[in-house]
Amino acid sequence: MTPKQRFASLFVAAALAATPAAALDLGAMTNAERAAFGAEVRAYLMENPEVILEAVQALEDRRAAAQAAADVNLVADNAAALFDDGFSWVGGNPDGDITIVEFSDYRCGFCRRAHPEVAALLETDGNIRLIMKEFPILGEASTVASRFAIATRQLAGSDAYKQVHDTLMALEGDPTSVALRRIASEIGMDADAVLARMDAPEVSREIAETQALAQRLRITGTPTFVFEDELVRGFLPYDRMAEIIEEKRAAR
Repeated sequence: MTPKQRFASLFVAAALAATPAAALDLGAMTNAERAAFGAEVRAYLMENPEVILEAVQALEDRRAAAQAAADVNLVADNAAALFDDGFSWVGGNPDGDITIVEFSDYRCGFCRRAHPEVAALLETDGNIRLIMKEFPILGEASTVASRFAIATRQLAGSDAYKQVHDTLMALEGDPTSVALRRIASEIGMDADAVLARMDAPEVSREIAETQALAQRLRITGTPTFVFEDELVRGFLPYDRMAEIIEEKRAAR
């Protein structure tokens, strides 16, 4: 029996003992009665081991439901910072009926996997508003890339940001100054101006505000998505994202 199963066994035994409190008082039992009761519980579990897995699944389902309910409250409490912070890039259809927020890191492998999935979703569903949160958490290279993207947006606007964002998601190797200068030149930007802007207080403020928001939402990894009122941690393929969108629309 695995540690998880041993835990579940104890959980089930405790539940069996605690439920009929009025009829069964373990504290009032003699040592022999307690031993006999324990033997009966053990025998039942040995004969019906599926109960252990059912108990584990029920416990996990209960925890997931509690987490989902807590996340809904966290999203509601932080709605302004999530959906209208005044600086995060907005793509897709700005007037879409469904809003997706993505917390992303350019050096995150799962974010890179999610990037074409999200792009395909926006292409096939023209009624989605996407908000991108720059959330560098994987070291200095992540921070450099995010600073470059934010500096580009602040200097040249949304279209330039989108080009840089897509390029950084596909960039092989570290975002060195040479690589960043090449990217800036390719989109017609003044590379010196962008690199100088990267350390501006306005860039640092955006990153700090997003990090504070993530902390309030208890987000510790990337990618993390918010679909309207639902917070989803981790990579999602196109099909699953489309299902969530359909569920949100059907629930209205």
